[in-house]
Amino acid sequence: MNMNVTVLELSGILDGIRGNELRREVSGILANGADILLLDMKEVKFIDSSGLGALVSAMQMARAANSKLFVCSISEQVKMLFELTKMDRIFQTFADQDEFNRQVLAIQ
Repeated sequence: MNMNVTVLELSGILDGIRGNELRREVSGILANGADILLLDMKEVKFIDSSGLGALVSAMQMARAANSKLFVCSISEQVKMLFELTKMDRIFQTFADQDEFNRQVLAIQ
């Protein structure tokens, strides 16, 4: 089965402004028929509460579109934030794109 996988590489600070951009990007990607969306966050330095809200919105949009959303390459700071806010229970995260490819795409 051939899955339509899109990788979105985020960078900088994920705040209210960037969060709104993320929502628009995810909406467009899902509208174009992506089955799986991978958010690569290796260049994200900081996430505030608005950024977390945008990530949750992205997950909800993916679920509504019967797509899957995954996250990879999070920094230690972002990992700690995910754990403190219990987001690590919502998002399936991978060390990097290679681990994602091995664990998710290999079984598709």
